[in-house]
Amino acid sequence: MRILEEELFPTTPGKGKMERGAHHNHHAMSRQFNRCFASTGTMFLWALFLIALTASYLSFQSFVDTSSKYFTASWGGLHWERQIRSSAQIRRPDASAGLSVLVTGAAGFVGTHVSLALKKRGDGVVGLDNFNSYYDPSLKKARKSLLASHGVFVIEGDINDARLLAKLFDVVPFTHVMHLAAQAGVRYAIENPASYVHSNIAGLVTLLEACKSADPQPAIVWASSSSVYGLNDRVPFSESDRTDQPASLYAATKKAGEEITHTYNHIYGLSITGLRFFTVYGPWGRPDMAYFSFTRNILQGKPITVYRGKNRVDLARDFTYIDDIVKGCLGSLDTARKSTGTGGKKRAPAQYRIFNLGNTSPVTVPTLVSILEKHLKMKAKKNVVEMPGNGDVPFTHANISYARTELGYKPTTNLEAGLKKFVKWYLSYYGYARGGKNL
Repeated sequence: MRILEEELFPTTPGKGKMERGAHHNHHAMSRQFNRCFASTGTMFLWALFLIALTASYLSFQSFVDTSSKYFTASWGGLHWERQIRSSAQIRRPDASAGLSVLVTGAAGFVGTHVSLALKKRGDGVVGLDNFNSYYDPSLKKARKSLLASHGVFVIEGDINDARLLAKLFDVVPFTHVMHLAAQAGVRYAIENPASYVHSNIAGLVTLLEACKSADPQPAIVWASSSSVYGLNDRVPFSESDRTDQPASLYAATKKAGEEITHTYNHIYGLSITGLRFFTVYGPWGRPDMAYFSFTRNILQGKPITVYRGKNRVDLARDFTYIDDIVKGCLGSLDTARKSTGTGGKKRAPAQYRIFNLGNTSPVTVPTLVSILEKHLKMKAKKNVVEMPGNGDVPFTHANISYARTELGYKPTTNLEAGLKKFVKWYLSYYGYARGGKNL
């Protein structure tokens, strides 16, 4: 302020020009010096600030890189681990007789029913599902809610995530794995073949690697498929029949799964049971299945497409009700022997089994439609077309004598009774009033 005052209002206006000039020069030099010093100091402070900011950014980046799992993963933490341990806890009177099961694909159709059945009898169950959008994820979320209401915790994660699997086996010493996660569907393989390799082959190997390294090694029961019989025309299909002629990529990935599991059984001593499911149906089912889409279209007054085989032969399927499949799954878990490896090394030969789980009573697709018409009290508008070469086979028929002997497997629900239960669930879940009007 003083410099400014002296510049604008000299204190001694009567002094000579020389004195005023010298005085003025002195102050000008002071001002320049002060400005220079001030600007250098400011620059120095800014430089320090920028260096600190850069260092902070770099250290934060390195923290993010080294600890990225905390930012990118939707799992982990003490609360998450507590939920898993609680869900995995065996609640039978004799806990030593109970199982602790990791169910992959737990928010899927079969996975939900198997998880509920295990939980209801007091076994520990932890679910894993990636909730993909192959079909309506809201149905999977609804199944997850159903499981949660019965005390089953379902982790949202992928079987290809080796770190997640290792963490799960670290948190819980699972006795069994029920591996039901897969890319399902025969026709979708034409549109998205990579998804089948990703889930059914790469995902299976990632899971087997985790099981092989786990301590203790769990026994594994997993879903193969009746589709592995492919072009086999020996009826009924038996486990000893040839399965080297798959008719679809889906079937080929399931056949590959049988060979891969055999390898892990042979090298690492993993106890493995494969289940060849035959056209499973029932409440909470898959919307991509014919019985489900037929029901939806009949109720909405839309036409349904009914495929017919060559020479006008009706397609037939060995439809198997979900409750019967669940009995076969639990029977497989209960009779599975322990894996024989420790530290990733096989110590003795381990159990390896494959079973058909079917109903043994193939029903033609037109008969399926007529049963649905009866239960829905509505007529279907049918478009009958010849089956395209998209991977479907003309018929399936299971020989279940081996499962009957080894597992006590005995299906009790015929298609008429099973579809009645499915229709009742469908109308309730999707909010239909009497007469098929959508609320």
